[in-house]
Amino acid sequence: MSRILITGSADGLGQMAATLLVKDGHQVVLHARNQRRGDEAMAAVPGAEAVVTGDLSIIAETIKVAEQVNKLGDFDAVIHNAAVGYQEGRRIATVDGLPHVFAINSLSPYILTCLINKPARLVYLSSGLHRDGDPSLQDLEWNNRRWNGFSAYADSKLHNVILAFYAARLWPDVYSNALEPGWVATKMGGPGAPDSLDEAPKTQVWLAVSDEPGALVSSKYFYHKKLRTVHPAASDPAVQDRFIAECERLSGVKFSA
Repeated sequence: MSRILITGSADGLGQMAATLLVKDGHQVVLHARNQRRGDEAMAAVPGAEAVVTGDLSIIAETIKVAEQVNKLGDFDAVIHNAAVGYQEGRRIATVDGLPHVFAINSLSPYILTCLINKPARLVYLSSGLHRDGDPSLQDLEWNNRRWNGFSAYADSKLHNVILAFYAARLWPDVYSNALEPGWVATKMGGPGAPDSLDEAPKTQVWLAVSDEPGALVSSKYFYHKKLRTVHPAASDPAVQDRFIAECERLSGVKFSA
């Protein structure tokens, strides 16, 4: 059996994936934004091993989440599930002065990937909207352009794929992949989302623990366990290097081989 960390697992797809994994006999560590949410997460997923807490919109707290994880020991897989939807109308700044969407969706998985003891498998949740993301990586902070919530979210989902493929390139001994769960009726997806909620958590679980040949791959992008086309920029080493350099600049955390 495997030991898996799932970020953003107090509700939604993260909680659903955790429930599936625990039912299959795996050890699962949850993550929630604060202790109250952590207690709720543990109650919602009976059999979960533990919960780590921290607000992933804040760089210092994200670093502390990684420290909590490492104190628990090594993991076989990390599912980077935590994310927020987009906000139209205005740029919401974090305490670090970054756009809320970028801080949680893009920068926090970078920091955690850098600082958590390297697992055997990395799984990043993206979205089909990543294909609308901007591969130029200009002005990630949205300081010099008019805010567009949809574009900021699409950019962040492209960043997830870039990060997954960079980790696969830098760490050939790790299976690192990304996926889109579909537009489903979670709190973030909304009640009118058309895709299957039942199917939505299954691919990340499969990539985290399955020994099927289809799951033992790296630098791939999936939808419902099937390979799906990806924005070509995500596979471009120059784009990957530029994104990693920007994340290091903004977080002060270095990605080491």
